[in-house]
Amino acid sequence: MKKILVIGSNGQLGNCIRKIAPDFEHKYEFLFTDSETLNITNEEQVNDFFYDNKPDYCINASAYTAVDLAETEKEKAFAVNADGVANLAQSCAEYKTILIHVSTDYVFDGDTNLSYSEDDFTNPIGVYGESKRRGEELALEINPRSIILRTSWLYSEFNKNFVKTMLNLFSQKEELGIVADQFGQPTNANDLSEAIMDIIETPEKTFGIFHFSNYPETTWFEFAKKIAEFSKSSIKLNPLTTDQYPTPAKRPVRSTMALDKIEQIYKIEPKHWENSLEECVNILSQQ
Repeated sequence: MKKILVIGSNGQLGNCIRKIAPDFEHKYEFLFTDSETLNITNEEQVNDFFYDNKPDYCINASAYTAVDLAETEKEKAFAVNADGVANLAQSCAEYKTILIHVSTDYVFDGDTNLSYSEDDFTNPIGVYGESKRRGEELALEINPRSIILRTSWLYSEFNKNFVKTMLNLFSQKEELGIVADQFGQPTNANDLSEAIMDIIETPEKTFGIFHFSNYPETTWFEFAKKIAEFSKSSIKLNPLTTDQYPTPAKRPVRSTMALDKIEQIYKIEPKHWENSLEECVNILSQQ
């Protein structure tokens, strides 16, 4: 039985993979780790874990994701998002493990009206994006049997995310301002977890960089409006410009990603973001 190592199993994506793991337990043995049980920034610990377990697949769902805090914690962001990835890639290369590493749309600067393809020039405008780009580079350099999945605006019923934050604020406030001039693609982490398992289930692997998200593009403001609609909230939402809502880290204005490659090669058809959002809001409303 093949083994699937899931790094960062307490995060959004890790929890979503854990949720669907029972559907695959007749074919795979899942090894779920978190930062307590496997610290990817510790090269010796990673080596020892791979020596003991020899996984066939390693899904790296862990990351330093505090976009604003990364501006003052550069060393910490790079330790997890770059050095930690290098440690995993090194052990993956040694044990012929396929690495599936999750990256971000923030590797792009967002200065375009077009959708980014996997081959487009990356130019991150913040430390978080820089650290994630370096992780991509190291993964592919060290272990050619790597699949990089760039995703965007991730949310789910687990952990902290935009959807849960909005629902919480809707219950506390009568009015809220949301940025309306940044464009991207919300992605339900449950859909990403299913896409990862589809890739693992594909007999002939194609390695390299792929984009996966829900579609089409929207703004944070329109995203929030749909959350309000699906949760039947009467809150008044006001559109803001980025200038009206300054943050320590700059965000890409439009980081929309083209999804053709993963559709063509892995036959994965992304869902419309509104449909996936409605599913998530329904789950959260029952909790």
